[in-house]
Amino acid sequence: MRLRILLLQARDPDDPMGAHERRCFVRRTGLPDASFVPHDLCQGPPRVRDLARFDALMVGGSGDYYVSQGNLPDFEGYLEFLRELVARGHPTFASCFGYQSLVRALGGNVIHDPPNTEVGTFELTLTEAGREDPLFGALPPRFMAQMGHKDRAAQIADGVPNLARSLLSPFQALRIPGQPIWATQFHPELDRSTNTDRYLHYIEHYAPGTSEQERQALLSRFTDSDESSELLPRFLKLVFGD
Repeated sequence: MRLRILLLQARDPDDPMGAHERRCFVRRTGLPDASFVPHDLCQGPPRVRDLARFDALMVGGSGDYYVSQGNLPDFEGYLEFLRELVARGHPTFASCFGYQSLVRALGGNVIHDPPNTEVGTFELTLTEAGREDPLFGALPPRFMAQMGHKDRAAQIADGVPNLARSLLSPFQALRIPGQPIWATQFHPELDRSTNTDRYLHYIEHYAPGTSEQERQALLSRFTDSDESSELLPRFLKLVFGD
């Protein structure tokens, strides 16, 4: 499959998780490294007219940037870009920060909620809409997924179906009705090993002041997430065929 993917990233230039994130998307999609063209959101959003150069767009997580705080440079311009992307129906898969950004762009509510932080591997449950969705419907009713967030969606826009939920976060995935656009609070581009890498790098961000024993206990709760790892290649197949 010869595709060209624009990958939006909200990570500082000196953050090694930027390159790590790109490798994870490459590995999970099975596409060549050259298929992915990264765009640094810290330098502002891409131009809408540039979308025509790419078959699809993907959005990853973030380092020090929060949708709830709007602290990404030109955050409002980025939200306007997402609204135009939705209006055009450009094929998109967004995870974590990308999911929260899309929720906010469409008029939903994203809050900062440290007491309900999800870091590690968590069980998700498909909603009725998720079970009927052409992408998510191939998942089992309950599945494991990789997480790493303190922001979460408190409400999504009317008319946008919620596809999955967890015990701590009732809004975990969405699809724009009638469009090839999906987004997840969780990270289908990560697996047990790569999410552990992410946690260890951001450990002071995720778990400041915790003891070594507490950190090891959290690490022990990272598990495999084989079913959700199939979402990205299934998205490509569903939208672009074999």
